[in-house]
Amino acid sequence: MESTWRRAGLVLCLAAGSAAAQPAPDTQSLRRELDAMRAEYEQRIRALEERLRAAEQAAQSQQAPAQSQQAAPGAVVVPAVPAAVAVPAVPAPSPTPTARASPPPLLEASLILSGQYTHTSRDPADYRIRGFPLPPTAEIGPGTRGFSLAESELGLTANIDPWFRGFAAIAFTPDNQVSVEEAYVQTTSLGQGLTLKAGRFFSSVGYLNAQHAHTWDFVDAPLAYQAMLGRQFGDDGVQLAWLAPTDQFFEIRAELGRGRSFPGTDTNRNGAGMAAVSAHSGGDIGDSHSWRAGLSFLRARADNQDLAAFDSVGNPITNAFTGNTRVWVADAVWKWAPNGNPSRQNFKLQAEYLYSTRDGSVVVDTTGLASPGNFRASQSGWYLQGLYQFMPRWRVGLRTERLNPGVPDYGANAGLVGLDSGNPTKQTLMLDWSPSEFSRWRLQAAQDRARPGDPDWQWTVQYQMSLGAHGAHSY
Repeated sequence: MESTWRRAGLVLCLAAGSAAAQPAPDTQSLRRELDAMRAEYEQRIRALEERLRAAEQAAQSQQAPAQSQQAAPGAVVVPAVPAAVAVPAVPAPSPTPTARASPPPLLEASLILSGQYTHTSRDPADYRIRGFPLPPTAEIGPGTRGFSLAESELGLTANIDPWFRGFAAIAFTPDNQVSVEEAYVQTTSLGQGLTLKAGRFFSSVGYLNAQHAHTWDFVDAPLAYQAMLGRQFGDDGVQLAWLAPTDQFFEIRAELGRGRSFPGTDTNRNGAGMAAVSAHSGGDIGDSHSWRAGLSFLRARADNQDLAAFDSVGNPITNAFTGNTRVWVADAVWKWAPNGNPSRQNFKLQAEYLYSTRDGSVVVDTTGLASPGNFRASQSGWYLQGLYQFMPRWRVGLRTERLNPGVPDYGANAGLVGLDSGNPTKQTLMLDWSPSEFSRWRLQAAQDRARPGDPDWQWTVQYQMSLGAHGAHSY
C-alpha cells in the first residue's frame, strides 16, 4: 500500500512540477489537466485497494477449512502463510476493432504529361521507310507538325496481396485515342528467382522495347524498331522470368502471347501466335563502370497482314502477307559515373542490332490484281547512341542509325511490286534540361533519310512532367 501511495505521490509531484514550468498563459489549462489526472489516479487506487481486500478475504476463507480438515486431534495447528496474491494491472482501453481483417492494398497513381512542337522540312503524311513494307497504321515517322499532345500516360500499381501485384498503363495519343499499353498481374513470392507475369505487357526482347516512351533518351524510337517491331512490340500473354542466384546479374525471360501486333496480327486462333525468349547479363567494373548485354529472339505469326507498298510504276497498293516473322536482337549498354555517383556527371553508350526474316506467302494488290505468290525477305538494322551529362541537370546526346532492307523475294510476283534502292539512315542530336527528377525539357534535331529523295530535317521541342508516385526505371 505504501509503495502504491508513494508512486501516486511521485506522479502527482512530477505533474505539478511540469505544470509549474510552463508559461503563465497555460496555467489554467494545466491546472485542469492536473485535477483530472489526480481524480483518475485516486479512482484507480481505490479500485486496486478494493480488489486487494477482496482477494485477501477469499484466500483466508479458502485456507481455514483446509487447515481444519488436515489437523489431527491434539496436534498444534500452525497457520499457513498465504501465498502472494497477484494484483492484475488495470487493463488499458482496447482499440476499436476494424471492419476488415487486413488493410486494403495501397494504390499508387502516376500521370506523365508530355507535349511537343515539331517542325519538318517534308510532309509527315507521306512518311515511309524505304524497303520495309509496313501496315498502313504503323506508328512511324516524326508525327504531326506543329503543337501536339505527345503520348501521355496514366499509371496505376499496387500490391494485391502477399502473392501478387498489379500494374496498368493507359496511354493518351495526340489524335485523342486511348489505349491500354500494359495491364498485367505479377507474382511476388514464387521463390527460386522465378517471376510470372500475365496480361498485356511490352516484350523483354532487346533493351529499349520494354521501356515506356517517356524514359527514352530521344523523342522517337530508332528506325530499326519502327521498321521491324512496329515501333514497340507489346502483346497479350504470359511471361516467366528467372533471375540466377549469382553475384553477376543473369536473367532469362520466356514469353508466349497472342501475337496481336506487328510483326504478328490479331486473329481469331487457338494457341499462341507469338513466342519470345531473351537472356541478359551484366555487372560492375570497379566503382565507376557498369554494363549489360543480351540476346533475344522473337517469332510471330501473321495472317492476311496488310502491308503498304507500290507497284512497278509507283502507284500505291496494298499487299496481304501470311507467314512467320523471326527477329533476333543483340543489345549492349555501358554506363560510367565517377565513383558510381551520376548526379553531376555520367555517360551512357547504348547499341542494338536487329535482324529479321519474313517467310510465307503474299497476295499482291489485294484490291486489284490480287495475285498470290511466295514471299521471303531478310532485313537488318542498327543504332548507336551516346548520352553525356556534362553538368547537373544538363545532358547532350547523339544517335546514328542505319537499315539494310535487303532484296525481298516475291517469287512469281517479282515484276509486280516496286523495290526501293538505298539504305535508310538517320542522324539525331539532342539536348535536354531536367530541373528536377519530375520534369524535363528537350530540344532535338534530326536529319532523316528514311524516304527516297531529299533529307527530312526535323526539329522537336518536347516537355515531360511526372505527377504522383512513379516507380524507378530499369537499368
